[in-house]
Formats: sequence, structure tokens, C-alpha cells
Amino acid sequence: MNTRIIVGLGFVFLLSCNRNKNSFDASGTFEVDEVIVSAEASGQIVSLDIAEGQTIQGDSIVGKIDPQNLILQKEQVQASIQALNEKTADVTPQVKLLKDQLSVQQTQLNNLLHERARIENLLKEDAATRKQLDDINFQIESVKKQMDVTQQQINVQESNVATQNRSILSESKPLQKKADQLQDQLNKTNITNPVNGTVITKYAETGEITANGKPLYKIADLSSMNLRAYVTGAQLPQIKLGQPVMVLIDSGANHYRKLPGTITWISDKTEFTPKTIQTKDERANLVYAIKVNVKNDGYLKIGMYGEVMFNGQKAIDNR
Repeated sequence: MNTRIIVGLGFVFLLSCNRNKNSFDASGTFEVDEVIVSAEASGQIVSLDIAEGQTIQGDSIVGKIDPQNLILQKEQVQASIQALNEKTADVTPQVKLLKDQLSVQQTQLNNLLHERARIENLLKEDAATRKQLDDINFQIESVKKQMDVTQQQINVQESNVATQNRSILSESKPLQKKADQLQDQLNKTNITNPVNGTVITKYAETGEITANGKPLYKIADLSSMNLRAYVTGAQLPQIKLGQPVMVLIDSGANHYRKLPGTITWISDKTEFTPKTIQTKDERANLVYAIKVNVKNDGYLKIGMYGEVMFNGQKAIDNR
């Protein structure tokens, strides 16, 4: 009697194993693309307002590294630039004086031209002499030469001052670059979250001293996850990128939750079968890794085990 019971139980067990063995085409674990956010500046962490499990929007400022030292360095550079600017010469007063002189000379020239026209008219009527016309022409030429000299003085003055100022201001260009670099470093004292996601691990706390490149926290988008599964070489011709599949998740004894998924990546290299992974052909030593993207219903976790059925579209249609 006992022998019959043992044999019967063994038969049921074998049927169960055979059913489980054929119920999926590949298996693996869930993973996500994780982003480790590191400090971009050195100093004391003034604030880091995040907690593990917290959902954070991308491009949001979540903390601050003490910027005081950088602020003082930038102020020092800006003071040096201001001191150089104060050394520059202002050509305006000298040029204005010369231009006023040139304006007076232009008035004199206009008066002489008017007088010459009057003398020319009188000369036609024999009411003036040729000498008077020669004298007025000489005066006109003299004023024109004076105006040319004044204009040259204006040009020389502007050129000399411009050359002097360029020499002084050329010293400020490297300082301005330094100020821009310091401003960039100041911007990096803001701890900015790069992506939408959920904080997985927090590595630092407010008040701690950090350094450039030191990890602060790890974040990942958990709205969808990738099931990294493995297929044999014989299964490879049965799958393609973009192919819909069915993903099975354990939900109690002999129960599965079914979630639709899509194959998003197929490795082009073989690897040895991981010890924790079952394949369709358990005798296969070499397998290909694939990734199946699955929308997270809130119950999927990193490292959770999952199975894949490649006739996913048919399974979805029959749900």
C-alpha cells in the first residue's frame, strides 16, 4: 500500500516538473538602468533633500554643496577686473576739446569763403584789387591746413588711448575666463537630479564632506523594467527585436501573473549559462542574453525572477 502511494506521488511530481519545464521559453531576473549621481564639487554638503524610495523629477535641484570658497574666489577675480577697468584712459575730454577747436576753424573757413565770393564780385566791377583776392585765398588755405592738423591730432589721440586701453584690457581677458570658470564651478555646487526616477540607494547625508566624483545617491526609472533572460542557440531564430512576448511572474503556489513585454535587445555573443538561470534546454552550456521591456505595475522589483513565453502575442490575445 505504501509503495503505491510513493509511486503515485512520484508520478504526480514528474508531471508537475514536466509542466513547469515546458511552461516557459526563457527565464531571468528584472533589472533597470541605474544612474549614480555624483558630486561635481568638493566641500561640505549643506543640504541633500532626498530619501530612498522617493520619486524625483529630472533637472530638479535636490541639494547644495557649500559654495562660499568659490564665491570669494570669484569676487577676488572680479575686483581685479574692476581695477584694470579703472586704469583705462577716457579719450572723450581731449577729443571734445579738439573737436570744439575744429568747429571754430570751420566757422572761420566759412566766413573766409563768403568774403572771397564778395571780393570776386567786387573784382568783376573793378571795385577790389587782385591782391585782396590773393590775400583771402591765402587765409583760406591757412585755415584748411590748421583744420587738417587738428583732425590729425584727434586721430592720434584716439589711436594712442585705444592702444593703451587695449593693452590694459588684454590683461582682463584671462581674468574674465577665470571668472567664467568659477561661475561654472558655482553652478555645479547645486546637486541636480539628471533623470526622472526613484531613489534606490542614498550614499551621503547633509553635513558630510564630499569630493568631486564621489557618489551621492543612485536613482532609476522604475516605471518600466527589463527582464534579462537567456535563450539557447536553437531558440535564437524564433525571436526578433520588437517582438511581443508574455512575461510570467510568480504569484503564489502554481499561480502566475501575466504581463505583456517586448524584446528590446538581443546579444550577439554567447556566454556560459548563469547558474541561477533555467533554459528551455537545460543541457545547453552557451546561451544568448536578451532584454524584455515590461511596464511596471508597481509590483515588479529589481532582482525579481521572471519567465518568458515567446508566443506572447497569442497569449495576450487569449487572456
